[in-house]
Amino acid sequence: MLTERRAVAALRVFLVVLFVVLVVFQTLSLPGGIAYTTSQNPHDAPLRWPLTAIAVFLVLCVEVVVVATWKLLTLVKKDRIFTSAALKWVDAIVWSVAAAWLVFVGMLIFVGFNADDPGMPMLLFLVTVGITVIGLLMVVMRALLRQATTLRTDMEAVI
Repeated sequence: MLTERRAVAALRVFLVVLFVVLVVFQTLSLPGGIAYTTSQNPHDAPLRWPLTAIAVFLVLCVEVVVVATWKLLTLVKKDRIFTSAALKWVDAIVWSVAAAWLVFVGMLIFVGFNADDPGMPMLLFLVTVGITVIGLLMVVMRALLRQATTLRTDMEAVI
């Protein structure tokens, strides 16, 4: 039990650090980096705002996952993880991953048809496959949580 508390405490510290870093990237680093890159390459100038919007949106998806994970940790701490309250936070993670997946599929299609070099399409394909695995894993974990919640409810009714 002590190890679980330490793990939850450590995870919360790192979630706060991750969230702060993500906000800095979302508001300063990514828009500034994209603006600089497009100013150095005039033929990429029309991509500045679409790339900025995509980057900010993808970071927002990760931020949603961080917040939902924090909420799930709160439920773990209160021993309420196997309740219907947890399902909405897992749903938030699933929908966030699905939204990021759609963006990456769109980028893969766009870049795939316009690329001269196979490097970027292959990288986008790799990331898309990774996000697919994470999304499907979360769907399976949600089903397991739903089953465990049902079992716990049934057991509480018996006891």
